[in-house]
Amino acid sequence: MHQRDAVFLEDLCPKLRVRRWRKSLHTFTGKSCIYCGKPSESIDHVFPRSHGGLSITENCVPACLSCNGDKSDTDAFEWYRRQRFYDPRRAMAIRAWMDGDLSLALRLLEWAKPNISNDKQTTANHSNKSWQIQAA
Repeated sequence: MHQRDAVFLEDLCPKLRVRRWRKSLHTFTGKSCIYCGKPSESIDHVFPRSHGGLSITENCVPACLSCNGDKSDTDAFEWYRRQRFYDPRRAMAIRAWMDGDLSLALRLLEWAKPNISNDKQTTANHSNKSWQIQAA
């Protein structure tokens, strides 16, 4: 059997290719919304399709349903600057994603994640110190 004789499942079912592509976008960001960091359930077009945006990796980002619905067909950067959860590191990550530099985007998203364990340790250390001072 020659390779040209082979039939691939993705050739028979284009939806399977799209489903795998969408799943890969979610795994890039650890299944978190690129805007707010909550779990992502949808794909958002940074440059909206209604304004001529394409369904390509550089224009599609994982987003939670609330961010995707709230943004609607507005410009992503104008909308994002008005949000309470605005983070300039995430804005730079979105720009890097659009420029096709996914590795830089992922590093910026890692940097934007809050380090909860360090925050808890710092709070615990401060409370222990204040307790020790009060006891003395």
